[in-house]
Amino acid sequence: MANAISGQGGSAGAVDIDYRPSEAEEFMNARQLAYFRKKLLDWKESILKESQDTLNTLQNEPLREPDLTDRASSETDWSIELRTRDRQRKLISKIDSALRRIDEGEYGYCEVTGEPISLGRLEARPIATMTVEAQEAHERHEKISRDE
Repeated sequence: MANAISGQGGSAGAVDIDYRPSEAEEFMNARQLAYFRKKLLDWKESILKESQDTLNTLQNEPLREPDLTDRASSETDWSIELRTRDRQRKLISKIDSALRRIDEGEYGYCEVTGEPISLGRLEARPIATMTVEAQEAHERHEKISRDE
């Protein structure tokens, strides 16, 4: 069972490709944890690959376009690309935090209320740390704080 949770060793940590967590199962059982660990690791790997591709392109393509309009367009494109990579860097930190919560047995539970986060929410946003209700309350509180 520890293998399924930690993702280490043998086939116990393997996730059936057709498996989807179900409300009929015990919440955050070893199979669900292995599923979400794989989902998070795959997402992180995809982001890292995109970042490496961006870095390779930056190193290999000239940034100096002969035409001023082309240069401005190219610089704008790269600015957007680099901002996207910065957001993804922050996302990797959240993915690492979610993986840590899996290791600590806290994954899938709201950090505010301690209640289980719905599987649908975790499927859509596996880095979620709050239930929808707690997130909405948090956002309302932030809006009120900003408006004051």
